[in-house]
Amino acid sequence: MEAKKEYLLQIADNALILSHRLSEYCSRAPFLEEDLANTNVALDLIGIAESALGEAANLEGKGRSGDDLAYRRPENEFKNVLLVEQPNTDFAYIMVRQFFTDAFHVAFFTELTKSKDEFLSALAYKSIKEVTYHLKRSSEWMIRLGDGTELANHKTQDAIDHLWKYSHEFFNATEADQEMIKLGFGPDLKSLESAWKLKVNEIFFMAKLKIPENNYQLAGGKNGVHSEYLGHMLTEMQYLPSKYPDAVW
Repeated sequence: MEAKKEYLLQIADNALILSHRLSEYCSRAPFLEEDLANTNVALDLIGIAESALGEAANLEGKGRSGDDLAYRRPENEFKNVLLVEQPNTDFAYIMVRQFFTDAFHVAFFTELTKSKDEFLSALAYKSIKEVTYHLKRSSEWMIRLGDGTELANHKTQDAIDHLWKYSHEFFNATEADQEMIKLGFGPDLKSLESAWKLKVNEIFFMAKLKIPENNYQLAGGKNGVHSEYLGHMLTEMQYLPSKYPDAVW
């Protein structure tokens, strides 16, 4: 089913691209324990991506593997939201990006456990424990930074002000989303958006942070239209498979 394959790519690409961004930050976190935590989150996301890409490859039926979909697709075939491809700056920026994504993942996978599709339901049950931990961690960091020093609050609010315009694309329904909802395979995105906003408002209140007044939103990633940053990232990610297409490891 083409719609299910596209749906799986949306799930996988969000996880894969964010995982790569987190891996770029390896060894640069404020202290060792947090560096390990950051890397573990990246590994969890790779696991989600691997499962979803493998199933997408099976559905495609063209003899390609999950690795082929990860490392041999052009930029315009990636279905991740623009938020996860934004480049790393400072730690506050990374945690804001992570928090927005984690809040979506918890709402999404919680509802996806109810899917009528056996694979999607199993993927959700496998993922929910991990993404719940991710959200707990990023929420605690949002509060710690926002309700910390004046400088930490300022940097975190700056990150929010910059990333807010990417934060709602999760809830833009593609044709694949609409088909999955119709079949009872995927959750309603409007209900997910309500749950996401509740969590964001709760954490922002405790962290003494503000939602930007300008609610202008950018989108396009779920339909394959990306920022300049994804192309640069894929050049790095896909270098070895492109250079040595017959290599096996």
